[in-house]
Amino acid sequence: MKLNEQIKNIRLDHHLSQEQMANQLHVTRQTISNWENDRNLPDSEMLALISKTYNISIDSLVSGKKNKALQKLNLKTTIGIFLLLIGIILFFINTNSVSYIDQAGILHENFFLVPLAYGAIFVALIIFISQAIKKYFH
Repeated sequence: MKLNEQIKNIRLDHHLSQEQMANQLHVTRQTISNWENDRNLPDSEMLALISKTYNISIDSLVSGKKNKALQKLNLKTTIGIFLLLIGIILFFINTNSVSYIDQAGILHENFFLVPLAYGAIFVALIIFISQAIKKYFH
């Protein structure tokens, strides 16, 4: 994919008009139009700004290839995935643990695992929802 197509795709992926993208990059709308229509190209400083602003590597921006290995997960998303997995593991442990009543009549059960699992999953969902809202509105 050519650089002009990459720039247009970035703009459309972020639901931006040319004017909005121009404001974010501190250029004119005509500059964005010229880039998208392959009339001229952004300089190296502008490529760095586009890369930083839209969280895409300069290499994938210029080459047009999206290297999945180079794309890093957002820290909040990584924490959300970790918490979701912890919640699932806690549910699994609770389901497979043995509960019993000893001779003194005391119940031995891992009751605390269920609220911990629900809490971890709830926080993970809050993180995912906030990330989706942030991506949608920015």
